[in-house]
Amino acid sequence: MTDRYSAAHSWADLRNRVVAGDWFHAPSPGRLERMDGGLVEIGADGRIVAVCHAGSEGHRAMARAAARAGRLVTLDGLLIPGLVDLHVHAPQYPQLGKGLDLPLEVWLQRYTFPLEARYADRLFARHVYRRLVSDLLAGGTTTALYFASRHVEATCELADACIAARQRALVGRVIMDNPGQCPDFYRDASVAEGLAATRAVAAHIESHPANDGWVRPVVTPRFLPSCTDDMLRALGDLAGECGCHVQTHCAESDWARDYGQARFGHSDIETLDRFGLLTRHTVLAHGNFITGADMDLMARRGAAVAHCPLSNAWFANAVFPLRAALEKGVRVGLGTDIAGGPSASMMGAMRMTVAASRMLRDGVDPDRPAAERGRPGSDVDMITAFHLATAGGGDALDLPVGRFAPGQHFDVLRIDPDAPLGTMRLWGDESDEDLLATALYTASRANMTHVWTGGLQTGQA
Repeated sequence: MTDRYSAAHSWADLRNRVVAGDWFHAPSPGRLERMDGGLVEIGADGRIVAVCHAGSEGHRAMARAAARAGRLVTLDGLLIPGLVDLHVHAPQYPQLGKGLDLPLEVWLQRYTFPLEARYADRLFARHVYRRLVSDLLAGGTTTALYFASRHVEATCELADACIAARQRALVGRVIMDNPGQCPDFYRDASVAEGLAATRAVAAHIESHPANDGWVRPVVTPRFLPSCTDDMLRALGDLAGECGCHVQTHCAESDWARDYGQARFGHSDIETLDRFGLLTRHTVLAHGNFITGADMDLMARRGAAVAHCPLSNAWFANAVFPLRAALEKGVRVGLGTDIAGGPSASMMGAMRMTVAASRMLRDGVDPDRPAAERGRPGSDVDMITAFHLATAGGGDALDLPVGRFAPGQHFDVLRIDPDAPLGTMRLWGDESDEDLLATALYTASRANMTHVWTGGLQTGQA
């Protein structure tokens, strides 16, 4: 991480600059690329124009030309793509860490639905959402897929908070109209009401004068139990009509899996497909109980999984078969699942991804023989988890984020190993893999000193 060039400008606005630094990305599972001293040119629109590796033809000429033009900036530390969180329940942020001893269906009724009902108060929503977006950006989450509440005005506040802070986001008002599973005080009165509210949020997002592509709408049936057949059918038609993204929960727990099988006579994946909700733009949270046949169908449709390893430990009753899904060609990214996951950290999600895969590989019941205890070949390494949290999440959303390549948005997290109060310790003999793994396993918020989206440092006016 040699400081080869002098910085000619501040770091706040890197548009129209050529940036020298120590870059790490994982363009595919298990494949790490490091560009120590590499040059990344950012255009006026905040997208990467060119990437030049140190030692490659033209590197020295590019650096000298940029320096003469006063466009060369050097960033020290480790530079990684911004993190992509594929599953966030934005209104649940005040619930983080509460009630985690309860079964999912009880937790929702006792904590979640009463809290989400409070978002009828637009000022409460504004306060929570501005803090949430700011906190996530500070932790390196530059793109998020959000479930909001069922309130139109509050959901618009979430979109506004993302646009103001320059966080890429897909924002969806949750849709829930099944009286058998939703409380009287918190559900849509009719299919027409649910559709009208969803269209109203989409119209607000698409007409926002400052949006410029930062936020997109997403059709959001909460999960199969919360919606009537008529609602699911109408939402499938809406998704087909607008071509927008779809997000929902899928086969999260024994209860959720068994409910869907009993009601529809099919797996969650098959049911979503029958309603037109399984598309190239669909992201399904959890998927712990999807079968091989489900994976094949998902791969054919192009649907993705938001793997939430931390919340799965609390509520799922199982470990998602991540390696099997990847081998089947299913697109996968990571999610924190605030607040089912009691941490807003995508660093934590990566760490738990590796740990959960090891537990699935080895098994956890000490009374069973070692040979019968787990599912061999299920583990993944940290480089794969890093890919899922960056490029994998971008691929799941069909967004150009997560890699250092021409055409990608310059969404970047700087990790400073020497930051005051930081928790990283380097000893000078680390390989590329060990250096990145040390950062991802041991860096704390203090080490995450700068975040850029679209070439602009977040928190800067």
